[in-house]
Amino acid sequence: MPDLIVNVDHAAAFRNLAGGRQPDPVSVAVLAEVAGAVGISARFTEDRRQIGDRDIRVLRETVQGRFSLGVAPTPEMMGLVLDVKPDEVVLVPDRPEEASAEGGLDLILDRSEITDTITTIRDSGIPVFLFIDPEPEHVKAAHRLNADGVQINTGNYAGQASPATRDRLLARIVDAAKVAARLKLRILAGCGLDYQTCRPLGALVEVEACIIGHSLMARALMTGIEAAVREMVIALERG
Repeated sequence: MPDLIVNVDHAAAFRNLAGGRQPDPVSVAVLAEVAGAVGISARFTEDRRQIGDRDIRVLRETVQGRFSLGVAPTPEMMGLVLDVKPDEVVLVPDRPEEASAEGGLDLILDRSEITDTITTIRDSGIPVFLFIDPEPEHVKAAHRLNADGVQINTGNYAGQASPATRDRLLARIVDAAKVAARLKLRILAGCGLDYQTCRPLGALVEVEACIIGHSLMARALMTGIEAAVREMVIALERG
């Protein structure tokens, strides 16, 4: 059964909407670990559109389990990785128009840059995963690039409403995971997973952890709204 790594990017995005301090992604991370998550994930982009520099550094100091940092394979991001030293790095494409990565890395077009990045990070003792679409050839390419593992992109599968199409896309994820396991790659999965679409992945023994964020934050808002409103009513009454 895969473990759960909670992504806190959307908590930061919510905070940034009002330019304030709440919700603090670090506080969310602490509560997530208390509740049973084995680790925390954050994606750091060059434009800092969600997670900021302060967030990354405080998360590194605070997270007790695995701290997984998603970054693009660029010189600026490599400097940050070597300074912060997360427990693992997931290389992801950085497209400013996307709130979260929607497609995997291009392991052909960006091969040279990715290869240099992998070497630099691994030489510092940090495992490197590549965010890839669920295709056996992409898995094999990641293996040839000497990555430690892959994060299989589950976005198309998780966003599909048709049961038949979803089953077909799930089969692609399963095939990719089995190929990765045969190649001795470590396997993460994530992107768009919710409380329903995560369940079939729970049966995949090849996957060591699922990275889930948005659906957890949305669920937390709904399950906690009643208590939050009651507390605010009491605060106003006492005023």
